[in-house]
Amino acid sequence: MSEFFVSNHPLIQNKMALLRNKNTCTKEFKEIISEVAMLLCYEATRNIELVPAKVETPIAEADVNVVNKDVAIVPILRAGMGMLDGLLTLIPTAKVGVIGLYRDPETLKPVEYYCKLPKDIENMEVFVTDPMLATGGTAVAGIDFVKAKGAKKITFLCILAAPEGVKALQAAHPDVDIYAAAYDSHLNDHGYIVPGLGDAGDRIFGTK
Repeated sequence: MSEFFVSNHPLIQNKMALLRNKNTCTKEFKEIISEVAMLLCYEATRNIELVPAKVETPIAEADVNVVNKDVAIVPILRAGMGMLDGLLTLIPTAKVGVIGLYRDPETLKPVEYYCKLPKDIENMEVFVTDPMLATGGTAVAGIDFVKAKGAKKITFLCILAAPEGVKALQAAHPDVDIYAAAYDSHLNDHGYIVPGLGDAGDRIFGTK
């Protein structure tokens, strides 16, 4: 079974309090989402593969370790884009793909409208991002597309997760690790995480 990691870092917990607050403005909300994503990325890349190398310092030659694989960041549109800048801050050389999905309000099932991924994604460490892991349908579908393109090492990053989404994602993709900034109790009848933080996409892009 994949790893399910929930951060207990004090800075992330403090920032989550601001994200949950309904009075946090769009500008601040967007900035905090990016900051939390960056801190979460730091945790998620802890076990990324390294290889030995040598560099010349101003004093002498040094033995160092460098990341062995290229990295791809794949946000699920549109809300996943809110996490992108934070990840690129830590991994500026990462390639970026996007998956366009939306949740049908009646069935709560994901519907695809766009998918564009790096051509050599099968050789990359891939991080799929979406702020909310609610029913899990969107995350499962997004990772389906990434795997269909040949990706083998995939990690899913979210800001907030619910038990239903974690269960669904682990059942569909038991090889994909899940990293979350917080873990809430359940979903309501509309598929929203409770207590949650509202619709992340609407709050990031000011369309609430």
